[in-house]
Amino acid sequence: MSVLRRDFLPEHLAPELAAARMDATVAVQTGQSEEDTEFLLGLTRENPSIAGVVGWVDLRAAKVGERLEYFSEFGKLRGFRHIAQSEPDDCFLVRKDFLRGISLLERFHFTYDILIYPRQLPAAAELVTRFPRQKFVVDHVAKPPIRTGEIDPWAGWMRRIGEHENVYCKLSGLVTEADWRAWRPNDFKPYLDIIFNIFGVNRLMFGSDWPVCLVAANYSQVCSLISDYAATGHEQIFGRNAARFYGLTA
Repeated sequence: MSVLRRDFLPEHLAPELAAARMDATVAVQTGQSEEDTEFLLGLTRENPSIAGVVGWVDLRAAKVGERLEYFSEFGKLRGFRHIAQSEPDDCFLVRKDFLRGISLLERFHFTYDILIYPRQLPAAAELVTRFPRQKFVVDHVAKPPIRTGEIDPWAGWMRRIGEHENVYCKLSGLVTEADWRAWRPNDFKPYLDIIFNIFGVNRLMFGSDWPVCLVAANYSQVCSLISDYAATGHEQIFGRNAARFYGLTA
């Protein structure tokens, strides 16, 4: 993990975006604080390549409605994420206080990124069923156990979640779930086959997971992994779907 023990800022990403011919990016939270959200929003003022921000707010707070109203004034703040994968309660996503916060997002046109491990997929399936009009996206394909080659029960739960048209999926975080030093493109094919079959090219979006991906691959390798696999739908996967989902504008 030593490669990650430094600051990563927009100027460090800029050469990677240029080499991959990426027009823009969405910055996603890493800290569970409003200070982290404010920091990312501050970066957008000097970096027009950041088209949107997925921040954090305490969705369990009694006054979450007031905080959502405050953040709705920031045009580039498109949605929120909680690092639910780190919660000891596998049913965290369907706790009463959390559900109350989720219920308020649609009013402000905010999206929600679902960041979980496979063991939390049952709760995620219940969450998306409860809110059929809320925009959800499953980050990192819900982190299947690529390193061991297991498919089920991950695949079954993803199929259930994918039945809901309001749910998208990010093609991201794959290399960090594989053998960091010895992965091969074929390691990901069974998982990509399933995800493309479930969501189709119109509800999938590329995510670099940069800089976290650097423990196993560089930005270019992560891009190639998806672009080489996808026979069609490159424009949707590498831009249009994210723009539609997050409501991004030039």
